[in-house]
Amino acid sequence: MKSLRWRYTRLVRGQEDALSGEEGEEKEEAEEEGVAPAPAIARAPEDPTETQLAEASQVLGASEIRQLSLHLPPRVTGYSWSLAFCTARDGFSLRSLYRQMEGHSGPVLLVLRDQDGQMFGAFSSSAIRQSKGFYGTGETFLFSFSPQLKVFKWTGSNSFFVKGDLDSLMMGSGSGQFGLWLDGDLYHGGSHPCATFNNEVLARQEQFCIKELEAWILS
Repeated sequence: MKSLRWRYTRLVRGQEDALSGEEGEEKEEAEEEGVAPAPAIARAPEDPTETQLAEASQVLGASEIRQLSLHLPPRVTGYSWSLAFCTARDGFSLRSLYRQMEGHSGPVLLVLRDQDGQMFGAFSSSAIRQSKGFYGTGETFLFSFSPQLKVFKWTGSNSFFVKGDLDSLMMGSGSGQFGLWLDGDLYHGGSHPCATFNNEVLARQEQFCIKELEAWILS
């Protein structure tokens, strides 16, 4: 198996990213005949363009970043990752997360580590914000490292992608359950199977406490 060398690249302030994502479709292979495509165990089809991080992640290691990069929409391939929010720097507050997202429109990668050490999160096709209803597109997905990466893509059954209230953030829904929800203090959260993504429980338990959370803007 080809060994990949990973490096973090500190971006020069004001550097303009000229790379753009190519239009295309992501091909998924079913592991067993008759089994629904979600969850998808990460495969490495080709070496992706090296992902540039403005600073090191405290949640994801080089291997996790590389695996997640393979499942991002083609249009964001080669985009740099800028840390817009992290609990270590900005505190445990959903309102603070919303404030840090102001002025951004690009897609967001939300990554968490809970008190049990489990890593999971979501990719949102647009910036996290307060909203009266659900927003987003079918590019949105949930994921979990347990320990292998499992990616839960949109099933097409509904369009309940992301909804932001003052007191909670919800991603994916169906039958009164949310694929991922976070409380206003960004300390308590929950995960349930939902129709939007046909996901498993992302954490080890349906209710969890957050140890670290990061929101990365892809641009």
